[in-house]
Amino acid sequence: MTGEIRIRILTVDDHPLIREGISVVIRSQPDMELVAEASNGRGAIQFFRDYQPDVTLMDLRLPDIEGVEAMILIRDEFPDSKVIILTTFEGDVEAKRALQAGACGYLLKSMPPNEIVEAIRQVHAGKKRIASEIAKSFAEHLGNETLSEREVQVLKHVAKGNANREIGKKLLISEETVKAHIKHIMEKLNANDRTEAVTIALRRGIMHL
Repeated sequence: MTGEIRIRILTVDDHPLIREGISVVIRSQPDMELVAEASNGRGAIQFFRDYQPDVTLMDLRLPDIEGVEAMILIRDEFPDSKVIILTTFEGDVEAKRALQAGACGYLLKSMPPNEIVEAIRQVHAGKKRIASEIAKSFAEHLGNETLSEREVQVLKHVAKGNANREIGKKLLISEETVKAHIKHIMEKLNANDRTEAVTIALRRGIMHL
């Protein structure tokens, strides 16, 4: 594509092997150029200021700040920036949070390289791209009630193995209130017991440990 403008890309990932893999894929594309690679969120923000890339591939879990938080800070400064979340996490709640915060795409690292580069082209052209697994998960949980902030707090304590009385003490609420919260959590997540509720919440990205 001699003479044509290339899509300038910034990659953000704390794993050197992943960065190297993405780098190889991008450099093999005649219409793309890798302008910088960051290993954390702060570096991503600085590199974005320095290079102002066309598309940024942002990992969700970074050692300093979350990928979505880094994206929000970038978009505060550069509202037209195009950021694609590239992650291993398939949770629909996590994906929804990222898209609502302004991500133009949500891709999985398990996707074939040709699908990832095609998604970059689509986002550069002004479209949005969501991995099919995520879109399917959106459809499955459409209309589901979300957990309240308090319910998430309770479930995090459940995940740590705390009994209802302990949870009540830590959150300064009664044991009966804890029981009521857990009942609502299991109903909302369609879980049969506490353990399954924790498993579902982790899988969907409702909470992290």
